[in-house]
Amino acid sequence: MKKVTMMDVAKEANVSKSTVSQYINKRYDYMSVETKKRIKEAIEKLGYQPNYIAKSLKQKKTSTIGVIVANILHSFSTQVIRAVEDYCHEHDFHVIVCNADDDPEKEKKYVEMLQAKQVDGLIVFPTGGNVELFQQMVEQNFPLVFVDRRIEGLDVPSILLDNKKAITLAVEHLLERNYKRIGIITPSLIRKITPRIERVQGYKDALEKHGLELNEQYMKSVDVPLMKDTVKEMLELPEPPDALLAGNDLALMEVLKLVKEEGLEVPSKLAIVGVDDVSFASLFNPSLTTIAQPAFEMGTDAAERLLNRIKGSPVEHSCVTYYEPVLRKRQSS
Repeated sequence: MKKVTMMDVAKEANVSKSTVSQYINKRYDYMSVETKKRIKEAIEKLGYQPNYIAKSLKQKKTSTIGVIVANILHSFSTQVIRAVEDYCHEHDFHVIVCNADDDPEKEKKYVEMLQAKQVDGLIVFPTGGNVELFQQMVEQNFPLVFVDRRIEGLDVPSILLDNKKAITLAVEHLLERNYKRIGIITPSLIRKITPRIERVQGYKDALEKHGLELNEQYMKSVDVPLMKDTVKEMLELPEPPDALLAGNDLALMEVLKLVKEEGLEVPSKLAIVGVDDVSFASLFNPSLTTIAQPAFEMGTDAAERLLNRIKGSPVEHSCVTYYEPVLRKRQSS
């Protein structure tokens, strides 16, 4: 079957080829409503499909961005992705999503693959293991935005939660309810991932602020598969914590698994506060007190910054934007 061309559409609509091109590229400034209608009807009648590969080669842009998340299992990550996709859809950009599994080598392969596909820019939740690669991209003036994490020394616009404030809100909420032995469980700190480091530091600062002694046995950072046993050991101490902060949604899931297995009464035996407002928080029994991140606002901000950068706006060197956490008080504390 003969491929329908732009010239075929132009003949059908009785306009020039350049007018059809302007219509396809949404340049309607000097185009009448009647002309737009004729071109639209001609495209539908002939079944014309624009050649986006040829268009991207000509314009040296693909109208496509990449998003590399550290771990797509996080509810925060999926919400950010949705916000990015919504914003890009409104602005006629396509999105390719990749999951790095917190693995620097996998992250590196995805960056190289997306650049080979000539994406116009990247939104990355960096693992922290590819500093030289990202530095090279900065030097090449490649549009780049970090979300959830930042890398010290790199001039990349970064969008994060105010993690220290998030933990301070949680600690002070528990203290108001007369919990004194407050523990925290987070994923491993080995790779010095920003939110984990900042949340642990926020925990230490909040205890010091309120005159509470830091008990190292109440502060644990381990890989997710080890969390349940680690919390169990914490609760078997001669004087166990009476409240526990789950450093993210995956940590919260492990804590809740242990609560179910051990038949622990929440909050009378153990109060729980989780960072990340998981979708089931209000449905769980008892409902879960959480610290919410404005994920959709953060994702929209990231997409807007990246697309502005792609379109030629000045680079915002060393721009780090912190978003406010929100305490959602429920029955688990």
